[in-house]
Amino acid sequence: MKIVSFVLGIVLLAGSLSKVGLAQNDATQTGPLSLSRAVEIALQRNPATKVTAAGRAMADAELREARTGRFPLLQASENFTASNNPVFVFGSLLEQGRFTTKNFDLNSLNHPSSLSNFRSAVTLQVPIFDQRLTETRVKQARIKTGQADLQADRVEQQLRFEVVRSYYGLLLAQARLNVADEAVKTAEADVKRARDMFESGLVVHSDLLAAEVQLSEFRQQKIQANGEVVTAIAALNTALGLPTESSQQLSGQLSEKNFTVESIEALRAQALQNRADYQIAILSTHASAAQVRGARGEWLPRVDAFVTAGASSHYFAGGSGDYAAGASVTFNVFDAGRKARIDQAHAAESMANAQAEQLANQIRFEVVRTFQQYVSARERLAVVAQVEAQATETLRIVQDRYHAGLTTITELLRAETALVRARSDVLNARYDQYVGYANVMLAIGQLKDVAAFGS
Repeated sequence: MKIVSFVLGIVLLAGSLSKVGLAQNDATQTGPLSLSRAVEIALQRNPATKVTAAGRAMADAELREARTGRFPLLQASENFTASNNPVFVFGSLLEQGRFTTKNFDLNSLNHPSSLSNFRSAVTLQVPIFDQRLTETRVKQARIKTGQADLQADRVEQQLRFEVVRSYYGLLLAQARLNVADEAVKTAEADVKRARDMFESGLVVHSDLLAAEVQLSEFRQQKIQANGEVVTAIAALNTALGLPTESSQQLSGQLSEKNFTVESIEALRAQALQNRADYQIAILSTHASAAQVRGARGEWLPRVDAFVTAGASSHYFAGGSGDYAAGASVTFNVFDAGRKARIDQAHAAESMANAQAEQLANQIRFEVVRTFQQYVSARERLAVVAQVEAQATETLRIVQDRYHAGLTTITELLRAETALVRARSDVLNARYDQYVGYANVMLAIGQLKDVAAFGS
């Protein structure tokens, strides 16, 4: 029995660990991480999505609450009163159905004994017209639900951009680390060669020192590149909603890629049509207009109907029952704050319209800025790619000349430095092109997926 229990315990523990492992794999995925999978994880785990989901739930609840303004209100009450007030005693005796001829005695009418009255009542109040209050609240609540949906779309696009930026930021950092590592190995070989030649009397001590200085510089760049990789991993994990120390192995590459971008005029038109924040601003103007209409409704009457059924008794139970039904029409003949509230609603409407116009101008500017940044990165990439090719060929020629004794080590080190810089410039321009394209799509509200990046 003990062996069976032990085996069952092992099986249950293995099952629990398997479930935990599956849950972790679902979040972080074993093996190389693709860009599309990274976006999926971010949309599932990043706290920003939880914030927008909570905002949508709040908007739904507010809409449900606003609609209740059209529903009847049913109230139940139980009151107890004890008094020797003549009017109270006279009326309570009538309510309780206990009024008799002896109660007409003048002394009893003027100086009654204290009387207890239990009053049970149920009241149904039905709003017929509430000065457009419910209408206004419902319309504004519906607008808020629409804004919540737009906000969710905006956050999702922003998360995609953050994942693209951090994903390729990590690839950039790793590529720069590889460049720095190769530079260090080349510089170490230069130092060894210069030391051997110096010991053989073929070069002066300054040549050895120059090689050692360049090696130190390349080692500093490698140290910095190592730190940038760690920072890039933390940035990616933060975008994914994972612990910053989680290890990541990426399947993507920072390779050369061509993106299709429309004209700036078409981009501006798409931005005003698709940007979620602009649509939210437009809905805010609608909400303000509804508030103005609601404020003007205060000039209108309020109409309510009611039905009350109750019972009064000298004791807690029993007694005489009664009912009442009616309707009321209420006019606020004088309300000192009414005009101020209407003026406030008009001011809020003007502010919302101005903010929407200001945002439209800002969006147009963002489109121009992001478009020019992308174009600059694309054109810069073409230039630095040519520079890299030239620097590679220059280094080959200088190495041949140096080995033949036709040039100095200074020229060799300069050529190596130029090639390292050119390789870094190519990587930076390629990264800027990727992020620039993502930024253009974000600026026009069309970063719906990451299919254009091919991973």
